Amino acid sequence: MGLKVSGFDELKNELKRIEKAAKDLEGTHSVNMNELFIPSFMSRYTNFSSFDEFIEASGFTVNSQEDFESIPDAEMDKYVQANTQFASWQEMLDKSVEEYTVRKLGL
Repeated sequence: MGLKVSGFDELKNELKRIEKAAKDLEGTHSVNMNELFIPSFMSRYTNFSSFDEFIEASGFTVNSQEDFESIPDAEMDKYVQANTQFASWQEMLDKSVEEYTVRKLGL
């Protein structure tokens, strides 16, 4: 009496795909804010449907990356606390990077 097991080729291929995706994520990457803060993320965790809407409603003048980086941490944290499920900008950013990574790995 023999036992036939199937599905290992599919599993092997899926593991190879995940390994390749993980290698693509290694190192330092520059990722657009709209790639990190996709509409489903914004709708789930904030009072806004897009990152652009989130920034526009903030009252901060943001016309460049430098403008964004010059927002005082305390002011950004206060805005995040009032308009999201997060306690700080760093917490919001960390969660978006986590979800971005999961999407890129296809998990």
